[in-house]
Amino acid sequence: MAKLAINGGTPLCGKGKKWAKWPISDEKDVQLISKVTRSNRWSYDGPVEWQFAEAFAKYQGAKFGLCCANGTVGIHMALESLGIGAYDEVLVPGMTWQATAAACVDVNAIPVLVDIEPDTWNIDVDAAEAAITKRTKAIIVVHLYGAMTDMDRLMKLCKKHNLYLIEDCAHQHGSFWKGRGVGSLGDVSSWSFQESKVLSSGEGGFNMCKTKEQFYKLYSLRNCGRPYEASPAVFGLKKKVGFETALQSGNYRLTEWQAAILLGGLGRLDQQVKLRDENAQYLNAQLAKIPGILPMRRRKEVTQQSYFNFTFRLDTKELKVINAQFSAALNAELSTPEAWEVPYDPLNGCGLYKPLTKSRHNLGKDYWKAINPARFKLPVCEDANQASGMAVHHVLLMNARKDIDVVAAAVKKLVDNIEEVRKLNIGPAKKYQALSR
Repeated sequence: MAKLAINGGTPLCGKGKKWAKWPISDEKDVQLISKVTRSNRWSYDGPVEWQFAEAFAKYQGAKFGLCCANGTVGIHMALESLGIGAYDEVLVPGMTWQATAAACVDVNAIPVLVDIEPDTWNIDVDAAEAAITKRTKAIIVVHLYGAMTDMDRLMKLCKKHNLYLIEDCAHQHGSFWKGRGVGSLGDVSSWSFQESKVLSSGEGGFNMCKTKEQFYKLYSLRNCGRPYEASPAVFGLKKKVGFETALQSGNYRLTEWQAAILLGGLGRLDQQVKLRDENAQYLNAQLAKIPGILPMRRRKEVTQQSYFNFTFRLDTKELKVINAQFSAALNAELSTPEAWEVPYDPLNGCGLYKPLTKSRHNLGKDYWKAINPARFKLPVCEDANQASGMAVHHVLLMNARKDIDVVAAAVKKLVDNIEEVRKLNIGPAKKYQALSR
């Protein structure tokens, strides 16, 4: 008789089970939105936008920050503000949302795809060092899902080779490395506030930087090329500045309504991050007891970890199953509205990252060849996506501890009945992840 729910057995959680939902709002958000609506100031350097910008930058420990349209634009602006352009090489982890690499191509740079660490899925610093050439101008580190690479080593590597360090922080609002917030570690950082993110306004983005000159460039890039003349003055900068940079650009601004939602969400952020972190550490401890289940690595330098997705790995040699089989069986056991799925497609075979489909990228034969993602070998990325990686949206970690126990029990049930999982006729998952920037 079948024991697993996917085969007709009794699930650990029925479909009537109430799990936490995302995004979250409260009456204060409604009041903030109402206030903006009545203010007749709906966009363009509004007071709510700058109130949020100063508060969020301060929370992450950055000197300067400003809102933009979305995380993709944020990466684009970060690259342009650093002067990165035609034929410059930028090292990008092979597992990330496609926009990290696509933004490089959009400024006519060459994204060089680098493999990841098997136990964090973040950029492998050794692989990054091996990929550096005389054309390399920057490294983009993506703080992916719920883990971090060795930031001390990476910062030293960038300093040694005189490279810019750009942080893609789309997944980790509220993460801290040795007490320093992500986004304040590199030269420039980019953030996403898309609906699924840890801090959300439906859509939206943010940049942080270390110098006022860099801030002025970012401001001009997001505001149609205008020089900085914000009102009210922010970050201690005067309204009229001595250093003004006007750069050709477009409109990548945020609205006051979005800023109001972000301001409300920021008030809840730290408490939510701590709850997720506590539940993730507890769940990892339970999973570590189960044969064939491998929790992700948490470096000792991480003083607070934020999670866009909670992830773990399967020991495929021991369990003799792949993630597509395991996730299908786990979803059936838990009836979770946020399904377990495989991690991002490697960028050398991603259905959403196809730079050769745009004629504007055809700068010549050599450039066309250089931006072809198929030229890169990414075995660790491919194993995580096609075999060993398991991922679920961060809202799972916002449930009660008893619910986290049920998740651990479901994983154990699958391992205890692994023969049933092995027989599932489910091949490697090939689908586009629904969560975007």
